[in-house]
Amino acid sequence: MAGTDTSIKIELQPSPAVILCEPQLGENIGTAARAMANFGLWDLRLVRPRDGWPNEKAVAAASRADHVIERVRVFETLEDAIADLTLVLATTARPRDMQKEVIGPDEAAQRMAAQVAGGRCVGLLFGREKWGLLNEEVALADTIVTLPVEPAFASLNIAQAVLLMAYEWRRHSASGTALPFSGVMAEVAPREELVGLFGHLESTLDASGFFTAPDKRPTVINNLRTMLERGKFTSQEIRTLRGVISSIDRRHERPNPNRQKPAAKSD
Repeated sequence: MAGTDTSIKIELQPSPAVILCEPQLGENIGTAARAMANFGLWDLRLVRPRDGWPNEKAVAAASRADHVIERVRVFETLEDAIADLTLVLATTARPRDMQKEVIGPDEAAQRMAAQVAGGRCVGLLFGREKWGLLNEEVALADTIVTLPVEPAFASLNIAQAVLLMAYEWRRHSASGTALPFSGVMAEVAPREELVGLFGHLESTLDASGFFTAPDKRPTVINNLRTMLERGKFTSQEIRTLRGVISSIDRRHERPNPNRQKPAAKSD
């Protein structure tokens, strides 16, 4: 879904940190950064990225999410990466058999929004591409977050998981659910213009011989009027429709040059 408006200046609002534990591919880091940027997150932290940092493939995959990429911080340990956070949520699709609360993305976003609104720092913890988070890493989190995925096919790639959680955050954050643009709908035409369309169409159908069964004419008329009324046409749309009807009128009245003339009768 394209549509980035580069004329709008990005303002970094308080938001959760995203912590990736030992990410393997630069492309996954970049697409995660792009997903963050889509929904207003910008604090990306990496714990021992396999291919080091900076990473050209990550920059390319971020697709101009430069404000995220430029602020990436790299840590040697997860403990260091989350040291300043008061709430840490570990994302996983697998049960961990540990005494830890499990919540869904909606509730997780609500809790994060409340913490951030109170001036506190929170973070979302994501694991490796192949096997996710280790149990000892999950143990460092306050709560487990899991998504309502299909149990038989529960694995998400990093960018997908980040995108879903970032979206939920956006829905519950101070930014709210305001859309970047809205449709500008013209007003529905006055009733008299619609009635004029009814009359124009009906007179044309009468002239063309459309109503072959006079006793059914009232029912057909009512059905046509119901369909047209449901369209909620603007004045411009009604003028266009009437132009179409007028064109049919003229075509019906104009002789067809390709029509063969009847043969003259012989005496």
